[in-house]
Amino acid sequence: MDKLLVVNLFVLVLCSVGRVNSSAYDKIVTHSRIRARKEGPNVCALQQVMGSSKKYFSTCRNWHKGSICGKKAVVLYECCPGYMKIEGMKGCPAAAPIDDVYGTLGLVKATVTQQYINESQLRGDIEGPTSVTLFAPSNDAWDLLDPNEKLKLAENENQELYNTLLFHTVNQRLVTKDMKNGLVVPTMSEDHNLYINHYGNGVVTVNCARIIYGNQVATNGAVHVIDRVIRPVSGKIKDILEENENLSSFTTAASAADLLDKLGEAGHYTLFVPTDEAFDKLPSGYLERIIENNAVITALVKYHLLNSVQCAEAIMAGSVYETEEGSSIEIGCDGDFLTVNGIKMVLKKDIVTSNGVIHLIDQVLFPDSAKEITELMGESQSYFRDYFSEMDFASAMRPNLEYTLLAPLNGVFTEEVSSIAKSELKLLLENHILKVKVSLSELYTGQQLETLSGKFLRAFIYRTAVCLENACMVRGSKEGKNGALHLVGSLVKTSDKTLYKVLKDEGQFKIFLSLMETAGLYDMLKEEGAYTIFAPTDDAFKELTSEDLTLLKSDVTALKNILLYHISNGIFISGGLERGVTNMLKTMQGLNLPVKFVNNSVNVNSVDVPDTDLMATNGVVHVVKNVLYPPGLPVGREDLWVLLQKLIKYIKIKFVSGYSYSEIQSIASKISLCIDVKSTEVKYKEVVKAEPSLTKITRYVEKDPTISKVVRVIDRQPINKVTRVISGTGAGRKVSEGLTVTGETNGTLAFEPQIIEGPDVSKILSIRDNPSLLKSETSRLTQLIKGGGQFSAARKAPVSLYFL
Repeated sequence: MDKLLVVNLFVLVLCSVGRVNSSAYDKIVTHSRIRARKEGPNVCALQQVMGSSKKYFSTCRNWHKGSICGKKAVVLYECCPGYMKIEGMKGCPAAAPIDDVYGTLGLVKATVTQQYINESQLRGDIEGPTSVTLFAPSNDAWDLLDPNEKLKLAENENQELYNTLLFHTVNQRLVTKDMKNGLVVPTMSEDHNLYINHYGNGVVTVNCARIIYGNQVATNGAVHVIDRVIRPVSGKIKDILEENENLSSFTTAASAADLLDKLGEAGHYTLFVPTDEAFDKLPSGYLERIIENNAVITALVKYHLLNSVQCAEAIMAGSVYETEEGSSIEIGCDGDFLTVNGIKMVLKKDIVTSNGVIHLIDQVLFPDSAKEITELMGESQSYFRDYFSEMDFASAMRPNLEYTLLAPLNGVFTEEVSSIAKSELKLLLENHILKVKVSLSELYTGQQLETLSGKFLRAFIYRTAVCLENACMVRGSKEGKNGALHLVGSLVKTSDKTLYKVLKDEGQFKIFLSLMETAGLYDMLKEEGAYTIFAPTDDAFKELTSEDLTLLKSDVTALKNILLYHISNGIFISGGLERGVTNMLKTMQGLNLPVKFVNNSVNVNSVDVPDTDLMATNGVVHVVKNVLYPPGLPVGREDLWVLLQKLIKYIKIKFVSGYSYSEIQSIASKISLCIDVKSTEVKYKEVVKAEPSLTKITRYVEKDPTISKVVRVIDRQPINKVTRVISGTGAGRKVSEGLTVTGETNGTLAFEPQIIEGPDVSKILSIRDNPSLLKSETSRLTQLIKGGGQFSAARKAPVSLYFL
């Protein structure tokens, strides 16, 4: 255990070493020194690609994989830059002798460069009283030159060679810590610059040539050995595109996308340019068609462009880069080949320009935003893609319109699904095509989206999930040029049944429905709304006798408390539950219901839910085989306590003598009174409890009941003025007493009156033309309000007024 701890600590040190003010190159060399500490002082460990001469100071990532560019690498131990061996001593204990730049070339084994400096008569320039930096091509780098290029270097008494070597030389001392990413430095060759990039993995490039041995300090400067002979840079990316006839198709596309001028400006870009042959592989006339669509052609061109310089030699493994289009591509390597999205498509690497680098590729890259929606489906949705094609859904999708596909994963198409009749399956799959393009960020709870079949899907947004009806989305959403694709983990199922109909048709909830009726909650299952019901099956009540059920129904308050604990406001789909935590749902009983998603199944109050997501027009049903009861809620009657113990066995129910359940006012018990006041302004100024009496009536009208204006209601004082008072419809036996008005609004006037049964006052005569009736009729109505006549006992009931 101690050894393991030491190893882990050591690896941590290796991967975090050098977090001081030093460059990435310096850090990686220090990292290599520590890895080789057992070999003696000043020894560095390098990785060499098997079968090649390429050696790298490399990162933990490459050491862990034991490979460079996907090829197996072996470990070499060499003296770190600036040190040398002493015969008979371990490691590299001696500091290398310091010499001038010319002499240093021999120390770093850049002997061909040293020879060419002699032949070109450059030695005098770099040995004089000056400070220079020489980026010296290695011996292998000179061997890589084409023979014709080598001959050209000897022309005009080696003048071309002199100019080439001068282009590799900078008139100041530079070491790697000075070489910031994007640095541009003038060379000793007139009017030419070097473009330096310093990458996070420790690679430093000069015009995309990699420094393979750096920081060899000389008395008059520094020497860095590079892996290729570099050429002067002329022009920008735009110039290369316009000058190369084999790049005309991409140049045309870049011009149509208004990006050509940008590629002619200063910057740091990487452009993957498909050749004309790459465009020829596309369907006939494809380029001509998309050029007319500015959004598509712009997306396509930008997908080939990175806002950074990525030289081929800096890439030692696959890395993801964001394109100018907004999505990502992976640039990697496979041996000596550069890959894009895992494909060897790069024909020519590292065409260096003053504002970036070009890599020529033999395929056109397509971002999702330039693809048809049907092209977005991948292998994980291949079954849906096949059904989509087989059932010819594309013909029902009108051109120039946008759609959204809800693509189920392959695992959804079980044998049971595959056995569904083709006509029925087609109707089911039509629910997976929306008549509008909608992204995840545009969805909200309560939103309704029309499908190709004309049905509407409801959207539900949860903390960690987005669902449409019962189907919740998984990672992998994409947006194409004519729509969006969202992956779902189940088939989308709609319903035209209410909760009541779902429960009734299932046939296993007879007792639950009977209890809901007794508790006065029956109508809630039929009315509009959004409820989640954990419905116990008839088996959940199998322990009860008919006498037990009678007892349970006898205490409506207790029954309502129990039933409403099974119901929550809002629709909660099982796929919307957050994994690994307890999801607390607020029940209509008032207490929270703990729900978990464990081992791909739902668990509520420690009770398994065998069947979930039975969708209804006004909610969702989850099936439970046990009656649920709030933990900690006591029972005050012993007979009921005994009954509940038979019914509920997963928790211990407390008995507290005399405890009574709270009264719960359910939605189903609310009464709504609608009053039409189309032509009369409604006003009320003050709200106070009162026992109203009527002192003045200015007008009686025989018509359907309307309350048009209440000016003032004062506690224990008579109502000063009622402009129009009309009784209820029909028999008109309900009169409000003790009004409590909650506020002035253009909508609902809510109060809780006392309802008194009384005589028929549905018809009241007009007194506008007969003032003598005023006194007598006022007296009669006053007596009515006070309780005169034949009235039954008063009873409370909440009332809502709605002004239409």
